[in-house]
Amino acid sequence: MEEKTKHLIVISFDGISTKDFDYIKELNNFKSILKEASFSAKVYSVYPTLTYPAHTTIITGKNPVNHGIINNTLLQPKRKSPDWYWNRKYIKSETIYDLASKHDMKVAALMWPVTAKANIKYNMPEIFANRPWHNQILVSLLNGSKYFQYSMNKKYGKLRKGLKQPYLDNFTHKVLLDTIINKQLNLILVHYTDLDATRHMYGFEAKETKEALVRHDIRLGEIIQTLKKEGIYEESTIIILGDHSSLDEDKVININVLFKDKGYLIFDKKGRVKSYRAIAKSCDGSSYIYFKDNSVDFSQEVKKVLEEFNLKNNCIEEIYNGASAGKLGADINCGFMLEARKGYYFLDDIEGEVIKDVSSSSEFTKSTHGYSPYKKDYTTIFIAAGKGIKKGVQLEEMNLVDEGPTIGKLLGLDLKDIDGRVIEEFMK
Repeated sequence: MEEKTKHLIVISFDGISTKDFDYIKELNNFKSILKEASFSAKVYSVYPTLTYPAHTTIITGKNPVNHGIINNTLLQPKRKSPDWYWNRKYIKSETIYDLASKHDMKVAALMWPVTAKANIKYNMPEIFANRPWHNQILVSLLNGSKYFQYSMNKKYGKLRKGLKQPYLDNFTHKVLLDTIINKQLNLILVHYTDLDATRHMYGFEAKETKEALVRHDIRLGEIIQTLKKEGIYEESTIIILGDHSSLDEDKVININVLFKDKGYLIFDKKGRVKSYRAIAKSCDGSSYIYFKDNSVDFSQEVKKVLEEFNLKNNCIEEIYNGASAGKLGADINCGFMLEARKGYYFLDDIEGEVIKDVSSSSEFTKSTHGYSPYKKDYTTIFIAAGKGIKKGVQLEEMNLVDEGPTIGKLLGLDLKDIDGRVIEEFMK
């Protein structure tokens, strides 16, 4: 008979990579938990390899094409800063936390993507003020558990410095420890972004990324010690996972500059995009192309424009049509999906050069993601330890879609219509 866990803590270290594994396995707390754990150091993410699609896959067991979170941000051509897929309403399928709540389990989600206005008892969603008149604390309160967030902000809010890291994770971490001590929950989902933010700023291999990994090791140790101190460690399961890796880049591709020159974008008097025949929507390492004109002739015309552009610049690795993108797990409703070559990534600017060297600019990221999950050395990790988990099973490789059903099984829950499988090899 399989063991169910009483307390399941899912810890997402955003941006942690297979390439980090040799380093973290020698850090004190990762080293300690790996002695008790089963794991895979090679987990293929989803397409596009972005935080919001990936985290929704983790809690649904489905690819983006099937759960509906096909990008980090919405297609809002008129907005300079588009809204993100913050809200639960965008997810088209059942989640682990929905199922847990239905079974009278107590759930917390701390900075977990796509949980705004979700039915979660203790909910501190990842959402930020995206209008000049918005206040960050008020936006958070209105989209999550009001009293819970108010009390946590009162206790630990001084640790934060806006969205800057590592301060934001320090705040989230204190909230997590407080929640473990005072709430006795069945499921906690917690999302740390320190490492990912550091890689964007400094690059994949920068010394600052090692410092971020050490901070995560300390956080992991404090979680373990808190569970032990509360006397619930033996009845708990800890899952440590990543959502994607990242790759260094130094050149930006702005396909909308190309489309503007071709007359595909229509502007209002203020120079904002009013409408379009074809428009690019960046996923960083990849980019969707959407059509308002869905004729075969226009699709072929756009493809020819893209192929001729790439013949001159050799910056696009693949051009997928909508059906092919859907088979890879991305948005089947796109006209095309462009995959950038290593060293390049996409933005949606409509001014300036189509290709811009950004290697010497501090305004742009040094490392990013959103590429195909099958790029070389681009996988992430999954570690499980504690109640219901065997010790010492190492799976050579697995997929992000396997994580949701595996998490569900540990809680005695069964996600339906999944794209992955339960990793039975890890189960007692």
